Amino acid sequence: MVNEKRLLASFIKMVETDSISGQEAGMRDLLREEFRQLGLQAIEDGAAALLEGNSGNLLVRVPGNKKRPPLLFSAHMDTVTPGLGIKAVLDDEGFIRSSGDTILGSDDKAAVAALVEVCHVLQENNLEHPPLELLFTVGEEQGLRGAKAFDFKQLMAKNAYVLDAGGEPGVIITKSPCQNEIEYTAYGKAAHAGISPERGINAIHLLAQALAAMPCGRIDAETTCNFGNIEGGTARNIVADFCRVKGEARSLSREKLERLTAELKSTFASEVEKRGGRAEIEVRFLYPEMKLEEHEAVVQLAVNAAASIGLQPQLQSTGGGSDASIINGNGIRCANLGVGMQAVHTCDEHIRVIDLVNDARWVLAIIQQACQQ
Repeated sequence: MVNEKRLLASFIKMVETDSISGQEAGMRDLLREEFRQLGLQAIEDGAAALLEGNSGNLLVRVPGNKKRPPLLFSAHMDTVTPGLGIKAVLDDEGFIRSSGDTILGSDDKAAVAALVEVCHVLQENNLEHPPLELLFTVGEEQGLRGAKAFDFKQLMAKNAYVLDAGGEPGVIITKSPCQNEIEYTAYGKAAHAGISPERGINAIHLLAQALAAMPCGRIDAETTCNFGNIEGGTARNIVADFCRVKGEARSLSREKLERLTAELKSTFASEVEKRGGRAEIEVRFLYPEMKLEEHEAVVQLAVNAAASIGLQPQLQSTGGGSDASIINGNGIRCANLGVGMQAVHTCDEHIRVIDLVNDARWVLAIIQQACQQ
């Protein structure tokens, strides 16, 4: 039932429409027109003003013709950089790639294209389906900002699927971590580096010694932390009076995340202060953990649907966050589905045409399975 030619053309049109984070208006307009032609309305929320971007999130309601509980499907419209002027190329082996100097944008336009194709198939074949809610978010790549700004109270669905995992169709992400963003700042005392360095306290040195005493990398099977960006000082010949590092901590366990964060804060403060400096630590909780049980309806529906079309269901955990984290945090049980995108966030990003087709087939199978329950 999936029209491969139409789906491929739609996907290529979407990836060649610029929509880096904060600049998703082109994709918004494209989707509005796609759904208008299907007789559906894409409603934009007020996230653009909140996020200082040029587009809000889009919500599309597809009225059901089968009295079953509604389902929510979600994908994000934005891409990372370099994502301007993308040119998609279909090679002889059935892979879609960029021309080589940009990303492709299958993260997450493979999902967006699949959901649009699903709506075409439902209408053309007059297929039974429950009420559907389609949510297309902005700013996902900037820390799930669009989903955080969305008002989930307006939704009716209690079960949902985000299509934004890197595995092949059939992969079902049931566990993902909670995350803290942590900013550490060491303050020292400025002095002339050549004339009177002994009068100063070098904040870069303070921070370096603190970091050396702190855990970093893989903590255990469920937990990681990282230091990713550092800045400090004002000039080569001035003893640096401040230094700042931005980092993070993640865990599948909220208890472990809180324990690790407390250790990081305590170690940093004590190492800086015992050398005469002053420490500041800011912690921002980014998103909650996701944990779905195998027996839950939202998981079993995806498992049975995958098996029904010949895909291999695979329940997996991940160390990354997605809009599924935010949706689950708003009381809607949500799994993250693999869409087959590969080497994402690089200029080697690619996806197989068959995976693109199977994305749409899997969503249709989930809808059909929901009607049979």
